[in-house]
Amino acid sequence: MSDATTAPRPSLRDPRNWPMFAVMLGAFAIARLPWMLQRALGRGVGWVSWRLAGSRRKAAEVNLKLCFPEKDDAWRQRLLRDSFDALGVGIFEFARAWWGSIATIRPRVHVEGVEHLHRLKAEGRGVLLVSGHFMTLEMCGRLLCDHVELAGMYRKHRNPVYEWAVKFGRLRYATAMFANEDIRASVRHLKKGGFLWYAPDQDMRGKDTVFVPFFGHTAATITATHQLARMTGCAVVPYFHRREGGDYYLKVGAPLDNFPTQDVEADTARVNQAIEQMVREAPDQYLWIHRRFKRQPGGRSSYYE
Repeated sequence: MSDATTAPRPSLRDPRNWPMFAVMLGAFAIARLPWMLQRALGRGVGWVSWRLAGSRRKAAEVNLKLCFPEKDDAWRQRLLRDSFDALGVGIFEFARAWWGSIATIRPRVHVEGVEHLHRLKAEGRGVLLVSGHFMTLEMCGRLLCDHVELAGMYRKHRNPVYEWAVKFGRLRYATAMFANEDIRASVRHLKKGGFLWYAPDQDMRGKDTVFVPFFGHTAATITATHQLARMTGCAVVPYFHRREGGDYYLKVGAPLDNFPTQDVEADTARVNQAIEQMVREAPDQYLWIHRRFKRQPGGRSSYYE
């Protein structure tokens, strides 16, 4: 497996890489646009996505109906539109976090609870920061790196040029990026007292999962949080982040008490509960287009048909 601290660039001599190199060159340029312009363009991209991404819009509609049954259709439709606006802006946030400057954003960052991380670092204890798939995750990941040394866990991309570009961008601020199948390296990092950021709130087929509640519905959920804590003795710390206008709010929670236990399902349900609380605080910025409830204990669900 590749080194978690380097991003080898694919060959420019291979013509198969040229189209993606061209796309990445455009993305590098977009990452350097003024932030106010990026936000305006992002809302435009969100509107176009809402109009054209029929299947993903349908998945988001289903998710919102499952997760907020107490709300009326008008409320859910407003949230749906807002979520696509956040999706569009998030695309530009990703690019800026990876390849641009955040100097003008730093004065508008509000951080709460980072003292928990400083205390754990002083104790020499590894930390698994658990968050959800919010559209602010890359920008707020970079902003948190101003306060602590942080590594990340991610899913490798099939295209080698895109894989290089994203990993190169993340390594500008993260200490390391571990592919999600490189468990041994992640375990070593946590055992050495390192900090690792991880979002376990998607249905990862082929991974160790259990079916536990999320917003009152059964969801296939990866057990890696329990497993990593069990193998390393690390602290599991909830990390919530959101954007309000041009300001960013980072909230680091206290470590979960009595975690892990011997009950993998109870521990995984507890992680889901923590992420659900984060989502309820900023529902418009959550990635609703993911088919979160696709797999059920009896097989594939009919929710998204």
